[in-house]
Amino acid sequence: MPERVSWSKLFSNRRAVHKQYGDIWDIGILKKRLPLMLSVIRDGDRILDVGSSTREWEVRVRERYPHIVYKNMDVDEEGCPDYRTLGEIEETFDIVFLFEVIEHLSLGDGMDMLKKVHALLSNGGHLILTTPNIFNPSRFWRDATHKVAYCYDELGGILLGNGFSIVSMHRTYNDAFHRFLFRVYVMAPLFRFLGIDFTKSILIVARKEEAR
Repeated sequence: MPERVSWSKLFSNRRAVHKQYGDIWDIGILKKRLPLMLSVIRDGDRILDVGSSTREWEVRVRERYPHIVYKNMDVDEEGCPDYRTLGEIEETFDIVFLFEVIEHLSLGDGMDMLKKVHALLSNGGHLILTTPNIFNPSRFWRDATHKVAYCYDELGGILLGNGFSIVSMHRTYNDAFHRFLFRVYVMAPLFRFLGIDFTKSILIVARKEEAR
């Protein structure tokens, strides 16, 4: 971890997140992320989507909010991204999407990315990010390009240490109706007893506090 980060501060922030949200199984389940995203976004917002070469969220969000300004950043040139690196961006945004990206970077690079995202957000702007739920081991280890596994309280603590407040935290899981009910209401106690979870990702909505 970079020397500028205080271990004691990180542990303190992590404990604060754990105190607020409890154990992993206490965090509420979110079936679909789009309604949550739309509740945060306002028409006319400037949105930066980091790591989305397909620009799929632009189409889905524009159906509700046609006047958004959408830009994306991706190292993969195939999708013709607006930006290749965060460092080249000189504009600010109201919303940043960071879906299943941070785990592909080293810890130091991930920390640096969050600092850059914070700088690119307008005061009061929101970061919406997801990362694999490490209590569901196959979600992290099935991808050889993953580098860092983030526990929900640790990632929340890192965000608190980088100038964000936590607006909400969720576990994501969507499945056929009968399988969803079976896992949530029948198998959940067994999963908790075994120390594992069936949900796929952790989703956090974080806010950049307005400058005082």
